[in-house]
Amino acid sequence: MRITSRRAIVPLLMVGGLLAAACGSSSSSSTTTTAASGGSSGGATVSVSTFTKDFTTMADLKSVTAAGKGKVAVILPDTVSSARYTEFDAPYLTKAFAAAGLSTSDTIIQNAQGSDSTQLTDAQSDITSGATVLVVDPLDAGVGNSIESYAKSHGVPVIDYDRLVLGGSRKYYVSFDNVKVGTLIGKGMVACVAAWKVPSPKLAVMVGSPTDNNATLFAQGYNAVLNPLIAAGTYKVLARPAGTWDPPTALTEFQQAYTANPTMNGVLVPNDENAAPIISYLKTLNIPAKKFPVTGQDATLIGIQNIISGYQCGTAYKPIYLEAQAAAALALYLRAGKTPPAGLVNGTVKDTTANVNVPSSLLIPEWVTPATVESTVVADGFVPASQICTGAYAADCTTYGIH
Repeated sequence: MRITSRRAIVPLLMVGGLLAAACGSSSSSSTTTTAASGGSSGGATVSVSTFTKDFTTMADLKSVTAAGKGKVAVILPDTVSSARYTEFDAPYLTKAFAAAGLSTSDTIIQNAQGSDSTQLTDAQSDITSGATVLVVDPLDAGVGNSIESYAKSHGVPVIDYDRLVLGGSRKYYVSFDNVKVGTLIGKGMVACVAAWKVPSPKLAVMVGSPTDNNATLFAQGYNAVLNPLIAAGTYKVLARPAGTWDPPTALTEFQQAYTANPTMNGVLVPNDENAAPIISYLKTLNIPAKKFPVTGQDATLIGIQNIISGYQCGTAYKPIYLEAQAAAALALYLRAGKTPPAGLVNGTVKDTTANVNVPSSLLIPEWVTPATVESTVVADGFVPASQICTGAYAADCTTYGIH
């Protein structure tokens, strides 16, 4: 996820099927698997594991598309918190619907530009214009609930995209396993400490916005990795700043923590864009490569460059083309009034406010290191080698076979 601001509230994952259950947290729920019925119609073989970067699986849904009526409207949140929405989500969703045979006249993809009122108005206008399914990545839980309440009163089902609204009335949820993301970050830190031979690791542990439950889920994952090491005395955590998704604020928090704890020799950071200014600051202190582990998430350009140059351990990469196809597929099944196959709805997520398990399509993130940049983000076209391998990074690209 190339996401730097997560204001929505997302509850605890209860992951089934292909996803591994998160462990080690007292707030964890038991693992469940959603066994969706139906699937005898077209596209019965479609599952979270059949989507590929060439979108060929979507063609299997043409009969489902043909059986549906009305428009599918997608409302994305903004263009500020993350570049992903314009660079990836919108074009991937457009491509997925087209590959499944949905006409452009029946496809609506919008961006609320950071405005709650715009997002709600878009949803209302879309329904008036004939949308029979909404796919919404809500700016926050408040507007998410307003949209879902309005849609429900008009008989229009909603799919929560990337962010689940607590207390909402959506039909399905599509996202990556956010606890797994945090687990990858925690394991990435541990592997990096070992590979870089960092003695007696003493860390700062950063978090995202304290009002964002995605950040809470990331923390659940990496704390499950770190806590046993801390309890054993192998690792120490010297600081846990308040948390933010704003990079300048993250830098200030880190500088304060580092000044107060000068023996610190690593920092767990939950995303690349918060990590970037911290790494730049460490460079001003003449800390060399592969001496001060820093983690990340989102596979941003600067994150990848920091990884191959030895200043960042790795990044949790979430291939958005998988998420977009899963959302499009679910929308087409809803549009046709059909039950999606069990392989597409492969787990549940707990809405702790409504106290219900939401049928979910959950995708699997990957941990990217220098050795896997070429086979992941470059091969997927997520970050082109031509952008990575500029200036001083050209030599690093040669070292790791990135081209």
